[in-house]
Formats: sequence, C-alpha cells, structure tokens
Amino acid sequence: MWIKKSEVRELSGNIRKIIDGQSVDLRDNREGGWGILKNDIHTLAYRKNEQVDILQKERNAMSDTLVNISHQIKTPLTSMMIMAELLENALTAGETPADKQTEFLSNIKAGLARMEWFAYALLKIAKLDAGAVEFKTETIPSNELIGLALEPLQILLDVKNQGIEIVNGAELPCDRRWTSEALTNLIKNASEASPDGGAIRIECGSNPICKWISVTDSGNGIEKNKIYKLFKRFEGSNHEKGCGIGLPLALAIMRGQNGDIEIDGGGNGQGAVFTLKFFK
Repeated sequence: MWIKKSEVRELSGNIRKIIDGQSVDLRDNREGGWGILKNDIHTLAYRKNEQVDILQKERNAMSDTLVNISHQIKTPLTSMMIMAELLENALTAGETPADKQTEFLSNIKAGLARMEWFAYALLKIAKLDAGAVEFKTETIPSNELIGLALEPLQILLDVKNQGIEIVNGAELPCDRRWTSEALTNLIKNASEASPDGGAIRIECGSNPICKWISVTDSGNGIEKNKIYKLFKRFEGSNHEKGCGIGLPLALAIMRGQNGDIEIDGGGNGQGAVFTLKFFK
C-alpha cells in the first residue's frame, strides 16, 4: 500500500495539533492499514482528552473542597481568637468577673471541640473514599448499637432537654464501630432539627428486602427541594454550626456495607425520618 507524503505530513500536523490541545477528527472510513492507524490515533487522542477532562474536574473538586475546609476551620478559629483577645484584655484591665471568664473559656472549648470533630470526620471520610476501610459484619442487637451511638451525644441531649424514644428492637447485620458512627450522625442531625424539650424516636424493623433502623426528629420536616442537598458535602447542613459532612459520612459508611439511607421529609407537623437500611 502506497501512502502519499502529503497524507503523512497532514497526519503529522494533526498529531501536533492534538498535542497542543486542539480537537481534530482523524477518523477514516477507508479500508486498509492507513485507515486503521488513523482511527487508532483518533481513539488514543479521544481517550487522552477524556483523561484531561477528568483530571481537570478532580482539580476543581479538590479546590472547592479545600475552600470549604478552610471556611469550616476559619469560622470557629476566628471566634476563638476574638474570645481569647477579649479575655486577655479584660484580665489585663482586671475587669472580667468570674462568670464572664467561664463564658469565654466555654466558648473557646466549644470551638475547639467543633474543630476536633471536623478533623476526625474528614479523616474518616477520606479513608472511606480511598477504600481503606475493611468492614466487619456482625449481628448486632439494635439496643447495643443505639447505646454506642448515644454515648457522644449525652451532653447535647441533656443541654436541649431532649428525650429518646426507642420502639421495637432488631438484630442488625453491620459493622459495630462504623455503623454506630453513622447512627450518631443521624441522631445528632435529629437533635439539631428538634426543639428544646422535644423527643427523638428510634425504631427498628425488618421486611423481605432489608433490616432497618430509623431516626425521627420532632422538627417541622424538610422541604422536598432541599432533600437532595443533604448528602452533598459542605452543603447539606441547615444548622448554623453544622459542617455539612455528618450525613455524607453516614451515607458513605452505609454504602460501604452495601446498605443505604432513605429519607422521608415529613412536614405538616411531622418530623423528618432518616432510615439506615441493611439489605438481605
């Protein structure tokens, strides 16, 4: 098969254009080795451009994530710096009563606790994203799982004078540590959505498809157009001190165990219901 020099020069010029990032269609419908070569180069160039687009999207996503992380850290950090400065100035002037000192220190401790939780949540979700978590499935009584999930929330529930109502029980096939973490985030979310003195209902059950455990708050429900944002990182929180990472972390934990989270937005006097589903 003879190939004209002009065709070789044309192909070479088009390859240089592709290297420079230009879009060139090299497809050739003619039979023979020359047509196959041009089609293979076109496929290679197309896949290269796809990879470039994917990398650019990943860079943009990483940039957005870093901006969000910076914002989440900067907010409590700024607050703590202001509190520390006010406390220092007042102590220097000898004008700070004991109750004000306690208030400033309490606010600083709360900010530090928030930053600590945020850092640990980011580390956990990074491990899940990287596939570095090995889930150990056991049959766990729901009461045991609920007890583990409630441990870090006792102070929050006491401060808001909120009660927990547990309905029914079940044995759930899941990873004890990670699933209690997911349940903690759901109960924390329900606490934030419920008024002071409200009740949070935790119910368990089973059907032919899955075993489940649900958390129902006593708030006003969630508008349908806001539900889809709940599992978007840094976007889903409706609470002024929320980070928007608790529910995405819970979903990542459930998906890692081949489970899922279902939401009923409630409304009309009914609170929202979040259900952890463990498929059979």
